[in-house]
Amino acid sequence: MNVQLVKKQIGQRITDLRKMKGISQEELAKKVKLSRPSLAQIELGNRGVDILELQKLSIVLGFSLDDFMSKDFTASQEVKGSVEVKAKKAEERNSEPTLKVNKFKNVLLYILEKCAGKPNVGETVLFKLLYFSDFNYYELYEEHLTGAKYRKLPFGPVPQKLDTIIYQMIEKGQLQRVKTDYHGYPQTRYLPLEKADLTKFKASEKEVIDRVIEQLSDWSAAAISNYSHKDMPWLASKEGEEINYELAFYREAPFSVRNYGDEIEEQ
Repeated sequence: MNVQLVKKQIGQRITDLRKMKGISQEELAKKVKLSRPSLAQIELGNRGVDILELQKLSIVLGFSLDDFMSKDFTASQEVKGSVEVKAKKAEERNSEPTLKVNKFKNVLLYILEKCAGKPNVGETVLFKLLYFSDFNYYELYEEHLTGAKYRKLPFGPVPQKLDTIIYQMIEKGQLQRVKTDYHGYPQTRYLPLEKADLTKFKASEKEVIDRVIEQLSDWSAAAISNYSHKDMPWLASKEGEEINYELAFYREAPFSVRNYGDEIEEQ
């Protein structure tokens, strides 16, 4: 059995125990004095666990080290009784995105209000600004901003059903599609014909979108595409398949938008 497989097995067993105990990743990380990205990497099987860390995990998660390291260990053998109720509560968060069409339209209009005048903001940059707004918000608040589903395509994450929404908005006079030439390459741009309804946004939603715009809206299409390709949700997804929002919790610096403490600051 190779080392990588051992790491994967350990990570999966810790994940199973944590979920059956009804403990969030953030809660467990605090209890064993690890940063959340470090725990996430352990659960993914990308980082090893030393004996002191494993002892701390065994105390919090309530498992025997001898049993845990045995070939036939299963989490269900270790966790019994009342923990089943806790596990159900932990799973109550709805990780399955459901598209909020009006919210998506308003987010799109708001981004375009702020960025449509920038010559670099064609479809490629626009799609990435939408992606990072959605995934950053989910990582921070464990709630969906627009509920859009994104697919992993060669040029980066692309929101599904976008063509249909844009067509509706053009038909209603909310958007204008413009074909231009940018540095010798054809570019599709969108101009907002009405303002976003800011009453539809929570303060936290607007704040996340503003941060994304401030950080990324001046980047070239190539730069922002390359950046998105290094983000964990993209990296861990298969070509052509939907990108799972839960992967946002496995981000590390500089992609993570949560403050995980000293370990991130030292990187």
